[in-house]
Amino acid sequence: MMPFVITTVTKAQPTSDACCPIPERHFHPEENDGAKEAATVFRALADETRLRILKGISQMGELCECNIVPVFGLSQPTVNYHLKVLRAAGLVSSERRGQWVYHRVNQRAVLGAVRDLTEVA
Repeated sequence: MMPFVITTVTKAQPTSDACCPIPERHFHPEENDGAKEAATVFRALADETRLRILKGISQMGELCECNIVPVFGLSQPTVNYHLKVLRAAGLVSSERRGQWVYHRVNQRAVLGAVRDLTEVA
């Protein structure tokens, strides 16, 4: 007994109708709409370790880098890299006091990220 194979060929039929009605309002993305800066912030927040570091600094109000290293069990260069990314995104500000560096959360940047998300919703 031979098995049967059934195939169908579908040909696209050209239509003049649009797939959906053309909206009255048009979407035109702007070059300077802040999306690039928002993407930098969200990339920084997308890393679990950076998000935890940011939450820790926020809960304490201010943290020295020497206090962050043992809590996370990471090497000092690794913590320093994560803080650098958070600083570059504008989420953290840093101040050197002697040989130590203290970090604070930039509340305006965090609230700006929340605002950017609410504009999407």
